[in-house]
Amino acid sequence: MSEVITIGEPMALLVADHEGPLEDIEHFTKYVAGAEVNFSIGMTRLGHSVTYITKLGQDPFGKYINNFLQQQNIKTPYVKFDDSNRTGMQLKAKVSVGDPEVFNFRKGSAASHLNLHDIEDIKWENVKHLHLTGIPPALSATCRSVTYKLIQTAKENGVTISFDPNLRLQLWEDKEEMVQIINELASQSDIVLPGVNEGLLLMGSDDESAIADFYLNKGVSTVIVKLGEKGAFVKTKEDSFIVPGFKVEKVVDTVGAGDGFAVGVISGLLEGLSLKDAVRRGNAVGALAVMSPGDNDGLPNSDQLKTYMMGINR
Repeated sequence: MSEVITIGEPMALLVADHEGPLEDIEHFTKYVAGAEVNFSIGMTRLGHSVTYITKLGQDPFGKYINNFLQQQNIKTPYVKFDDSNRTGMQLKAKVSVGDPEVFNFRKGSAASHLNLHDIEDIKWENVKHLHLTGIPPALSATCRSVTYKLIQTAKENGVTISFDPNLRLQLWEDKEEMVQIINELASQSDIVLPGVNEGLLLMGSDDESAIADFYLNKGVSTVIVKLGEKGAFVKTKEDSFIVPGFKVEKVVDTVGAGDGFAVGVISGLLEGLSLKDAVRRGNAVGALAVMSPGDNDGLPNSDQLKTYMMGINR
């Protein structure tokens, strides 16, 4: 079994080849999208083994995604195929400035039909870490129960848990329900990785220290609040500090920056780095992610990351 487990909905991503309204685009290039996919790719590129839990449709997109995950050295023993429901997909506009328009076709997808039976055979030997986001619990009630069960089993096996809220408001029918469930899941995790804007939605403040205190008071041991280009604010019960961000010359695509940040932090902690150095690595991976097109094109291998961070230090 892998060192790290994650769960998510990987989707086929069709990116416009030219700028313009999506309805006017005739040609697209196919990729794979998903926050947890980005996280998994980033971790494997840095030498960590990752197992991905999901459900795919028995269709061309599902087969494409399964092959892609395996090509990225992501382990797939718990990827299930669904004969009745289709793989989710996403259209994404091409832009040179700002965030691209994204349109999802994922309601009722195969991944949204994940259930407790699908995770009965998971083996936890040698697993050190479980990484979760707020996306699977937003997909359906059964996905939500799977998320809670994974947390419970991870705790029983002494596995550390990180939680990135990764809010997708359009997936939730009720905002109050979203806030309640995301905060509940976060409070059961060891490391929580909210952004300042997510803090505003989840606990009513965009003050990084107040956000951190909110989750620390719920029993979380480490809160790392993402501050965008400013870096990250870190708080535990013993200490608090800001880790400055890296200067980005040109932002090409912001999608995947938070996933890259999680990659840097979790890989660093698994390798025994101090919390401060792990967060600094998170800032570096996040910076590299926004300087490249695509959701995961800029995620570095170990040599690329080392070269980038050494270059910044000079």
